[in-house]
Amino acid sequence: MAAINDVLIVGAGVFGLTAAIELNRRGYDVRVVDPGPIPHPLAASTDISKVVRMEYGKDRQYMEMVEHAILGWRQWNTTFGAPLYHETGVTMFTREEMRPEGFEYESFQALVERGHAPERLGPDAIERRFPAWSGAYVDGFFHSVGGYAESGRVVEMLARYAGTLGVDITEGKSVSRLVESSGGVIGAETGTGEFVAADHTVVAAGAWTSLLVPEVRPMMKVTGHPVFHLRPNQSSFFAPPLFATFTADVARTGWYGFPVHPSEGVVKVGNHGVGLLLHPDEPRIVGEDHEVRLRQFLEETFPALADAPIVYRRLCLYSDTLDEHFILDHHPAKPGLSIASGGSGHGFKFAPILGPLIADMVERKANAWLEKFRWRSLAADKGGEEAARYHG
Repeated sequence: MAAINDVLIVGAGVFGLTAAIELNRRGYDVRVVDPGPIPHPLAASTDISKVVRMEYGKDRQYMEMVEHAILGWRQWNTTFGAPLYHETGVTMFTREEMRPEGFEYESFQALVERGHAPERLGPDAIERRFPAWSGAYVDGFFHSVGGYAESGRVVEMLARYAGTLGVDITEGKSVSRLVESSGGVIGAETGTGEFVAADHTVVAAGAWTSLLVPEVRPMMKVTGHPVFHLRPNQSSFFAPPLFATFTADVARTGWYGFPVHPSEGVVKVGNHGVGLLLHPDEPRIVGEDHEVRLRQFLEETFPALADAPIVYRRLCLYSDTLDEHFILDHHPAKPGLSIASGGSGHGFKFAPILGPLIADMVERKANAWLEKFRWRSLAADKGGEEAARYHG
């Protein structure tokens, strides 16, 4: 591989900024280009919260990765002097008894196997410990390790921190195309015609990745998923310890959410499911049918929220790979180019370990975790493998 001195990162989301910080630490001159503002209001990395959970069904690698990430989240709280990560614990309840092959059962077994201490709860214990939940949920567990990160604030803080380290963050410019020579990719051109030269370019553009690198289209799609912020009448009812970051029979419903936000005063509820196929630049409309399904879910799950006013709604855009694993790899045919994308709706929780992971990829260093995220051929009918996701 040719020597790398200058690295261009396209995109200032959680993949791009963590990579910039780590590559800077390793001695590279790093420039990040993003249309801004940071955090971008249309990017997946924004909003007020993202789930941090180590539960991934049978997938031990993801669990191991989150174990390391949570140590990083705790350290970031200290480093940045702000509670960016809230360890509320996570409740994962089901409408039926947990059984082998189910997401909750397999997650519970994996936690125990790796030395964690989840608490299995039946209907009486659920009602006593977490009274906002309806009696429809009869099994599941509470795990005290996990919670949520204030995602928009995290991105803002990472961008500020990267700047103090000397990372050149160019905000307010979009990359229109990658620039190639006979030897591979040599940088990028912005929408204003500026050429940004680089020894190596990392495209970390989330849902816009396939527009810049068309070769990833056979393994990637863009989907939109509804998110709602609700204003509860009884905030204390939805605050820890009476309420935790949650999933609600998630592999069969897609529903997940958070305790009342400490500064926004809202309960955020989203659906981690099939989503709507979208172009990243087309209007994102949360339809009436989305709200109907939300209200039905609330009536069946959190009756005290059933009539709560919706104060904000959005479609969160996933850069979905067909198998729902990230893409962290060099382009197989274009030297000087690599991809850090494909978050598939579950990438943010890994933020504290993403930078070193992406930097190892750029440097082609051995890393056992990276094999899962290599450039790969996927059949058009390949199904998703992320265990917590509702697949229809």
